[in-house]
Amino acid sequence: MSRRRQAVRRPMAEDPKYHSVLVTRLINTVMKWGKKSTAQRIVYGAFDQIVAKNPQINPLEVLQRAVDNAKPRIETKARRVGGATYQVPLEVPPDRQISLAMRWMVDFADARKGIAMREALAAEIMDAYQGQGNAIRKRDEVHRMAQANKAFAHFRW
Repeated sequence: MSRRRQAVRRPMAEDPKYHSVLVTRLINTVMKWGKKSTAQRIVYGAFDQIVAKNPQINPLEVLQRAVDNAKPRIETKARRVGGATYQVPLEVPPDRQISLAMRWMVDFADARKGIAMREALAAEIMDAYQGQGNAIRKRDEVHRMAQANKAFAHFRW
């Protein structure tokens, strides 16, 4: 933990196509090696596939609900107390909830081998939107871990 002052958070710009900060965060999560145009092509292609499968739904609402479904409410954090390390359950800050949900969706989409990333991302977003899939399973696993360690909740500070 740094003892210097905390970094100032800059406001994130909206993406050019959907004018949404959430889509910008998804693009930045997908982006590797600074290739933002490639990440935009992947995300917009995934949205196009979502619309192609269900023409009556809005991809922004699908993404918002998918992220809301995959957000963890509590997680465990390792704390050393008297030589022992305890997994202490803590509430997750709202910004980290969104970051974790998006990271899980992108990572599990990337892990789907044999299909294009835009198809895998579209499938992962739709799975999370419907309350199933790997990101939801990961969230449940994090919640179970926190529930199992609630006896150490008094160590949080």
